[in-house]
Amino acid sequence: MTDLNKINIYNELHKVLEDHKRKQFYFFFDDYITISLDSNNWLYVDWIGYQTENSVMEGCEKMLEALKYYNVSKVLNDNTRVIGIWTPAAEWVGVNWLPRMETAGLKQFAWVYSSSRLSQVSTDEAIKSTPLPKLIQTFYDISEAQKWLMQA
Repeated sequence: MTDLNKINIYNELHKVLEDHKRKQFYFFFDDYITISLDSNNWLYVDWIGYQTENSVMEGCEKMLEALKYYNVSKVLNDNTRVIGIWTPAAEWVGVNWLPRMETAGLKQFAWVYSSSRLSQVSTDEAIKSTPLPKLIQTFYDISEAQKWLMQA
């Protein structure tokens, strides 16, 4: 076996171990989202990049699974890295998914806006369409969202 083969095998093993560690840390992760349990005992959801109707729906369903799995009542939904509009899924989020989150035990949902105005419009559309706006608070700053979640 050549040194180059040994290096390639080492790199592959290292990658597998890193992926394994990451999977243990995150409830779910993909290119567009990571879902984890924060040390404050709430879900931390980090959305990344452009979102499609499918990515929003899949990510939300994974968030619902995580809420039930960890039996928590708070979510920090971080959209700071979201780019662009995702309104095709906004009504579904508000009308279908958020009520199911409440049924699963959701009490507080801190939603941190993206700096993208189009993403903000999508967030506002989702909130406008839900029968549960009192569970949701929007923020432009993640530290303010964390403070709000810690207060209750």
